[in-house]
Amino acid sequence: MDPEGQGPRVWFQQVPESKVTKNRLHLDLKVGGGRDVPLAVRTERVTATVDRLKKAGATVLRIMDGPEMEYYAVVLQDPEGNEFCVV
Repeated sequence: MDPEGQGPRVWFQQVPESKVTKNRLHLDLKVGGGRDVPLAVRTERVTATVDRLKKAGATVLRIMDGPEMEYYAVVLQDPEGNEFCVV
């Protein structure tokens, strides 16, 4: 839950089976601040979040870096194999 009560509430329900194939849900964690924020600042914010997530057990799968498009995101995988993005 957003501590300030402004963002959406997200609840995760545990299920007994592990991931077998494709994700049932894919999340994008938007930490960069949007396109109004300079790319260098967004990249720094994303990198800091990715570093914290790696320490918590996530694995980086790929970096999506399109400087010509002013875009930076990282695709990660949690310990159970679920993929998500940090943008």
